Amino acid sequence: MTSALLTLPGAVAGDGIDAGVAAHYGSFNTEQRALEAYDAFVDLSHRDVVRISGPDRLTWLHSLTTQYFEGLPAGRWTEALILSPQGHVEHAFTGVDDGEAFTAHTEPGAAVALVEFLDRMRFMMRVEVAEVTEEIAVTWRPREGVDAAAAYELVPRDKLEAYAAAAGRPAGTWAFEALRIARGEPRFGLDTDHRTIPNEVGWVGPAVHLDKGCYRGQETVARVHTLGRPPRRLILLHLDGTENRLPARGADLLLDGKTVGFVGSSARHHELGPIALAVVKRNVASDATLDADGMPAAQEVVVDPEVGLHVRPHLR
Repeated sequence: MTSALLTLPGAVAGDGIDAGVAAHYGSFNTEQRALEAYDAFVDLSHRDVVRISGPDRLTWLHSLTTQYFEGLPAGRWTEALILSPQGHVEHAFTGVDDGEAFTAHTEPGAAVALVEFLDRMRFMMRVEVAEVTEEIAVTWRPREGVDAAAAYELVPRDKLEAYAAAAGRPAGTWAFEALRIARGEPRFGLDTDHRTIPNEVGWVGPAVHLDKGCYRGQETVARVHTLGRPPRRLILLHLDGTENRLPARGADLLLDGKTVGFVGSSARHHELGPIALAVVKRNVASDATLDADGMPAAQEVVVDPEVGLHVRPHLR
């Protein structure tokens, strides 16, 4: 999808997975500050949107996903994952129910596989699943007292320009990504790989509810959470800034010349400088300086390497 807001003054189109919307409108540093001051919005209308309707939708989603959907109040945004039987993350989405349907957004290009999976799992449940990306656009407008997940908004695509005129200053994806990375929030497919389990990237809590019934992959999540430690952990990298570039996504993360993880998404933060998210082996010392695509990088802990030990029960 190509956004109508690319016609706004100063808009410079993004590329890669974020093509189709503006990367910035002239100054991504100023745009970051405007977002932090609750005085801007981000056009994310390139993201895929899926609608799940029908009277059984919340009970059905409760049984399939990592999130607690039963009794979900209308208007409350929530994050959820679908795992493989081995506990690896296969789908990730964020959405809201309006009392009649649950509408969720996911990564650009990810809706087809998500809809296909959900359709296979309907059986006799009274639910309908459809991709509605052509009808609904996603935006992000931070507000004081509202967490990042609840700052998303769903806008009829034919009203996106009117929304922008009323919402105030636009900010691009470069500003959005810089703030997201600084918060330590992973993005599915950019900061994860095919082996990622929720415990490794901080999704236990925001997207994984620990007090619910069984779901596919639950055994792995529960075992790591209560008895063990995740084999890898998400970290925030502070790059030394000596080179005028950012590390390539997917680049090997090295320690003493040996691969210990991979680099995910990166950005230039208006205060922190060049930063990136990365996944590293749990046993790598948190104070070790790493090599991120040829650049020295200090670590900041996002996921505690000993997280499982903090909840370890007393076994008889």
